[in-house]
Amino acid sequence: MLADSLSASYGIAIEDGWVALLQERLRLQGYNYRVINASISGDTTAGAAARLGPLLERERPDIAIIELGGNDGLRGLPITEIRDNLARIIRQFKRLNSRVLLLPMQIPPNYGEVYTTKLTGIYAELAQAEGVRLGRFILDKIVLEHPELMQDDGIHPKAEAQPMMLDNIWNDLQPLLTEPAR
Repeated sequence: MLADSLSASYGIAIEDGWVALLQERLRLQGYNYRVINASISGDTTAGAAARLGPLLERERPDIAIIELGGNDGLRGLPITEIRDNLARIIRQFKRLNSRVLLLPMQIPPNYGEVYTTKLTGIYAELAQAEGVRLGRFILDKIVLEHPELMQDDGIHPKAEAQPMMLDNIWNDLQPLLTEPAR
């Protein structure tokens, strides 16, 4: 799991986060995967790309879940820079034959329609260009439909939202789990 605060359990206990819940669901369903949460609150695509090399020297993941770009968007970084960084990250995982699930990010509409549309669009574009699986927005049906499940900052979900976050990505992740191990 290479991600930002949404997967680093920002503001809640790490064992209540969706990534910990993923490990438990995998165990309960008989999958033999060890989840490594390399998520850092505040991380950007550039920061993750810079630290990925040393991580991959220690670990060789069968599956990589990438949930990045939200902090880049909130900082108004150039779309081309975000796309290039994500492509670099995806390619590093693919060199190890990791199966990749790319989770799209969304930002508040106050950044303007052009910018938010371009940011959202890079994920489908990259998934197709790089041949990786595109998932759902991890906060789908949480932010707008259940604002009470968000922390006071309106960006980070509470512990009660974490099972929904896992459910949001589960159907996209599951086909990657059923592929034969390398």
